[in-house]
Amino acid sequence: MCYDDPMNVVFMGSPEFAIPSLDALSAKHELDLVGVLTQPDRPAGRGRKLRSSPVKLRCNELGVSIYQPDSLKSPEIIAILQTLNTELIIVAAYGMILPPKLLDLPKFGSINVHASLLPRWRGAAPIQAAIHAGDSDTGVTIMKMDPGLDTGPILSQCSIVIHSYDTGGKLSERLADLGAELLLETIPGYISGELHPHKQDENKATYAPLLNKSDGRLDFMRSAIELERQIRAFDPWPSSFLEWGNKRICIHKANALSDDTLEPGAVGKIENKPAIGANPGTLLLQIVQPAGKKEMPAEDFIRGAGGILNTNLLANQV
Repeated sequence: MCYDDPMNVVFMGSPEFAIPSLDALSAKHELDLVGVLTQPDRPAGRGRKLRSSPVKLRCNELGVSIYQPDSLKSPEIIAILQTLNTELIIVAAYGMILPPKLLDLPKFGSINVHASLLPRWRGAAPIQAAIHAGDSDTGVTIMKMDPGLDTGPILSQCSIVIHSYDTGGKLSERLADLGAELLLETIPGYISGELHPHKQDENKATYAPLLNKSDGRLDFMRSAIELERQIRAFDPWPSSFLEWGNKRICIHKANALSDDTLEPGAVGKIENKPAIGANPGTLLLQIVQPAGKKEMPAEDFIRGAGGILNTNLLANQV
């Protein structure tokens, strides 16, 4: 990619996933990162103090201009992008849908770094969905954005294997790095017109909706393999949990066993660790975190909470 003058780029992103792409763009001499849009500071934690997005914190280190609009539909945002002479918008996990006026404003439109092999797993939580579904591989797609939800034509893709030990957090880190590399490889061909986007196959589209904390509840009427995948997929967020009486216990690591001795929801002990019957199989807990406490090995938990043994976690559920 070679220009008389660097091309003016505006980046839009918020979580950790977006940082490798941000760093890659800021280091590219042919691109002038003229501004970054990220989510407004939000209350977080027990104290509900305002917390900045990881992208904002990184921009403060890079010295890049930051904008945090509450809405992308305001005339002020269009005016800002026009003032910046924006030629290309690049999006990576921004967290808001871009309106058509904004998408079409730059000379080269808007492109997105999406953490799946589109059209599989459109939506807000593609990384978790791929692990949870038991996919053997996933990847990153660079696409030209349109008004739909991850429905735009594909510019490039790159796949990686999902390992049996991958969690949502670990896989996100690998895909974030892959996305940054693929982005820089894709931009020159896209800008020159040598790279032609191709339509997605709508018949193969699947969706990964936004996750909530309540989605982490473990349902022991499902198979142990499914539960193990859920625990990996939802680590570190929204995390998976079970309820014992009025206590919530987060499960950070567990293994699926083919043993069908325990009924679904029944709690026993295997290898001095709590084991819970599933449908079919058994979930052997490895690392747990009772409410208000730190993570601990499951065998340590059982020594202080032996009362959970020989109960059935489904007994009091409606």
